[in-house]
Amino acid sequence: MGSLTATTVKNAKPGRHADGEGLYLLVKPTGGRSWLLRVQFDGSRRDIGLGSVDLTPRRLAAPGASGDPIDDIPILERRLLTLAEAREKAAILRRLAKAGRDPVAERDKDRRASRTFKDAAEAYKKSMAGTWTKPHASRFINSLTEHVFPHIGAKAVDQIDAAAMRDALAPIWTTMPVTAGKLRQRIAAVLNYSNSEGWRPMEAPLRALSFMLGDRPTGGNYPAMPFEDVPAFVAGLEADAETMGKLALRFLIFTAARSGEVRKTTWANIDLEGKMWNRPAEIMKGRKAKAHSVTLNAPAIAILNRVAELNGSNPDSLVFPGSKGQPLSDMTISKIMRDKGLAFVPHGFRSSFRDWAAERMPSIPDPVAEAALAHVVPDKVVAAYKRTTFIELRRDLLDAWGRFVGGQSGNVVHLAEARA
Repeated sequence: MGSLTATTVKNAKPGRHADGEGLYLLVKPTGGRSWLLRVQFDGSRRDIGLGSVDLTPRRLAAPGASGDPIDDIPILERRLLTLAEAREKAAILRRLAKAGRDPVAERDKDRRASRTFKDAAEAYKKSMAGTWTKPHASRFINSLTEHVFPHIGAKAVDQIDAAAMRDALAPIWTTMPVTAGKLRQRIAAVLNYSNSEGWRPMEAPLRALSFMLGDRPTGGNYPAMPFEDVPAFVAGLEADAETMGKLALRFLIFTAARSGEVRKTTWANIDLEGKMWNRPAEIMKGRKAKAHSVTLNAPAIAILNRVAELNGSNPDSLVFPGSKGQPLSDMTISKIMRDKGLAFVPHGFRSSFRDWAAERMPSIPDPVAEAALAHVVPDKVVAAYKRTTFIELRRDLLDAWGRFVGGQSGNVVHLAEARA
């Protein structure tokens, strides 16, 4: 039994008054009263507001009369609480916290009504205003307006499953493969953002979607090699005569990086001990680009060690220099693939990696794969994970990619296996 009574709640002076088991009555100098619950969740103390104090006397309904309409409101949704109701709500949230559920999310779950996909897309666009350029924001929303909103724009985001995504993308999946690939990422970004906002209970179902849509035809701006063919291609590169361009291309593939990031990086950006590639904003894509770090898998580190043997590792020197010490040209890396009679381009390996992650790494959340590619992931999405966990998931993903491309693994990889 708690320490407070209805009388002490009514007459309590300003301050904090404990009832027991983490429940407190807060009284402001103005006389305002509210309930607060203190719980432990995920190793941290959380103070959770439960609602205002209800001092209105409750009367029993006369026989045959309808009951109090307040009784029809679930206890977690009530914002005005008697002492007994506050204890009941606190008990529920304590049990949820002990069971591993976020008590704040549970308290607010029904309060945060779902949004339509169109409204969620607009909200996501607005949240990225400080990161995106105006042309990019326009391309984002215009492409959804033209191809996606007619199918799922009015649909609640918590009702959008893989089948709904398939129906939106199917009309252009084979006729406009590059646009369809971008729209798949944009739909997923909106759904993942909605998950972080509490508007849907899960992230985008990309793995299920990949089985429904099948492969896109190659073509468009960045023809991509099917990920199943990448290990054999890399094995062929390793068997070829060694050149700086081929070393750079292999490093590009193992890190899923852009060509410019590889060609312009210096040894000062490489942390071999920490197995990180810390890329400054100036070598990243876009005027508003931010610095971005990539975890280095074993094959990538082996390539760096080989380059250091050949050229040294002066912090101010390029990692992959051209013949005159200048950055390799983009043409140098692209020509390697053309000389092999391939229609694919180096940038396409990013798509190969993304398709592999969706199909072969079902344990890895979609935002982790996006972050590995240096695509912008909203802070709220990242905040859904512990920051150290998010980095380690990225490391798991790229380590597994390194094993796959290196010919050590060809099956579906689960998180526990990736960390083994």
